[in-house]
Amino acid sequence: MADLRLQYAAISDVGRVRKDNQDSGYAGPWLLTVCDGVGGAARGDIASSTAVQQIRRIDEQPRDDDLLSAVAGALHRAHDRIGELVEEDPALTGTSTTATVALFDGSRLGVGHLGDSRAYLLHDGELVRLTHDHTFVQSLIDEGRITEEEARTHPHRNLILKAIDGIHEADPDLFFVDLAPGDRLLLCSDGACGVLTDGRMADILTTGTPDFAAVELVRAALDAGSNDNITCIVADTVPAETPLEEVLEPMLVGSAAELPRKPMLAGRATALFRGHRAGDTGEIEAIDAEIPEEAGFAIASDPIDPEHARYAPVERPRFVWLRRVLATLTVVGLLAMALGVAQWWLHQQYYVGVQNGAVTIFRGVPGDVLGYSLSEPYETTNLTVSQLSQVNAKAVNEGLGAEDLQSARDTVERLNEEQVSSTSSGTG
Repeated sequence: MADLRLQYAAISDVGRVRKDNQDSGYAGPWLLTVCDGVGGAARGDIASSTAVQQIRRIDEQPRDDDLLSAVAGALHRAHDRIGELVEEDPALTGTSTTATVALFDGSRLGVGHLGDSRAYLLHDGELVRLTHDHTFVQSLIDEGRITEEEARTHPHRNLILKAIDGIHEADPDLFFVDLAPGDRLLLCSDGACGVLTDGRMADILTTGTPDFAAVELVRAALDAGSNDNITCIVADTVPAETPLEEVLEPMLVGSAAELPRKPMLAGRATALFRGHRAGDTGEIEAIDAEIPEEAGFAIASDPIDPEHARYAPVERPRFVWLRRVLATLTVVGLLAMALGVAQWWLHQQYYVGVQNGAVTIFRGVPGDVLGYSLSEPYETTNLTVSQLSQVNAKAVNEGLGAEDLQSARDTVERLNEEQVSSTSSGTG
């Protein structure tokens, strides 16, 4: 039996820099979820909205033994559906989305998480982060190499290591969270938590209704300089018998929203935040912003959105085996060509040396590589090293270079003439 129920609000804002909203969110009686699309030109909005549309199907009271399996199943169905879309349209290759899912059963949450969207719990005035970021900078924090504050300005702070992309099997973190009356939950994309400290978020979450807190979080993130889409879902746990001010309907926001949503408290959301409509505060005119060179993914003259490089394993491994075979064959072919050229060159080289005591013309060059001789005997002469002068014998043993075969033969002839002349002089 459900002891608690949720009072919730959701809002998604395109922000002041981006021209489209790649975030999607959903809040319902039993389900809260935020997905942040990744992929830039590969349409991260499609990934996030597709994931939310699949995940929202489990917005119903789960069985006691079915909480985490329902969450995991929804994430895997989102994975499969995104994979189907990429198969149908190769232009979507590289698209992916984060996902933070909280399924409520009346007393606790079953949470599933991939990426860098986050879930928080405000309990007795203390804000606790429930999820662990799957990011490069989080790995540096875990290793003690940088601090949380340094991570906010790290050049690779946008690089995430896990997401739903329809290619790599989804491997979410899955866990339970027990709830008490008066607890407040926050699910948000990194457009909010990436610029707001835990202390600032706690200050906002301790005031007002869920709708007020959600709007104020977006406003604070914009004031703090967020250059990303911002999505926030705030939900309070109240006793099941608490009378409702109005009937809460499920709220779909961001790129997943198909129809404008009605404000939870008529008129108040608009009064709190200028431009707040349909769960999307994106009426603020977008401004152009250069990507700083230190961002690590693009230089100022490069128009590539860093979202395009945000998710590490985004390359779709279609025909990977074929590419590897072709790459291997290319390398082997280049090596074979190099060996062929080297062998051709060696066959054009000659020198005069010694084999078995006889002066011999060799084709190639003196020496060997890895036990492989770089020359071979080409012509053996009747002249022996013992017949040569000491100087000529030493030179021949070391190898007398020649420009070509005829030059080598001329060298042998010269050595022979010197030997004959030396012998004649000695006899006379």
